[in-house]
Amino acid sequence: MAEPTVIAPRAGLSDVRALVLDYGVYVALGLVLAFNAAFTDNFLTVDSLRLQVIQVAPVVIVSLGMALVIGTEGIDLSVGAVMAIAAAVLPLYLGYGPLAAVLIALLVAAAVGVLNGTMVGFLGIQPIVATLGLLVAGRGIALVIAGGRLTELFDPGLQQLGRGRVAGLPITGLIAVVLTLAVAGVVRGTSFGHHLVAVGGNRRAAELAGLPVTRTLVLVYVISAVLAGLAGVLETARVGASNPSFIGLLVELRAITAVVVGGTALTGGRIRILGTVAGALLMQMIIATLIRHNLNDSYARMMQAAIIVGAVYIQRSRGAE
Repeated sequence: MAEPTVIAPRAGLSDVRALVLDYGVYVALGLVLAFNAAFTDNFLTVDSLRLQVIQVAPVVIVSLGMALVIGTEGIDLSVGAVMAIAAAVLPLYLGYGPLAAVLIALLVAAAVGVLNGTMVGFLGIQPIVATLGLLVAGRGIALVIAGGRLTELFDPGLQQLGRGRVAGLPITGLIAVVLTLAVAGVVRGTSFGHHLVAVGGNRRAAELAGLPVTRTLVLVYVISAVLAGLAGVLETARVGASNPSFIGLLVELRAITAVVVGGTALTGGRIRILGTVAGALLMQMIIATLIRHNLNDSYARMMQAAIIVGAVYIQRSRGAE
């Protein structure tokens, strides 16, 4: 009897998909910048680029936390609501000084992260279900805290945090850079980073190996929430007003897009921090390009959806080969 024929996967196609997944975001970012250099007036000026950095910094910060969560094969849909909650809490404690107000806002955000992590780690609730609840309820909670109204903020320290510069560079951008380096260092050089990658790669095997799976999951969601809270604080400081109705609106879509396009697998076990930052920059540049060419923001959202579907398809195709 003849032996069955085994058809080997096409290595060339697999290699191309791997290259697209690993480096496609950088190529796409370069192409968008090149397009704007050629066809968009004054896009690559110092003031224009500084504005892009200020606008993208909160998204980068949220995306860093999202990358850690997705690395554990989870998802955090509550990040926009956490931004809104932090924005609502901030004005309540400015009488104690901006530093105290910021710390309290971050503590409240951390409490939300503990709730998320407890539901996922201890109760075994699916991450998408656990965080969807807070996506729905969190913004309502923020509106209740804020009394359903916009609150203008006139604190000089807070204004400096949101709009200030150091050596000509926006403080918000510098914070995003420092956090990027810190998160990358945690992922690459600490036992916690190795644990969360192991949990995402194979949770059952991580449990059998004696790794602190539950503690790792709780801590990951706490970090994600604290980073989202910080993003909410920075965005509130930048606009000079607390508006829970709009702060962080749809940021979860932008963060997930940045993470997936940057090469982090939705199936967990793989985290690419630099790719995540590049993904956030890519989406910001696409939105800015469409606006500068008088196209509606709705086109940017449709493009985000198409990009994330394409990135997920490439990941699945690569994993199947």
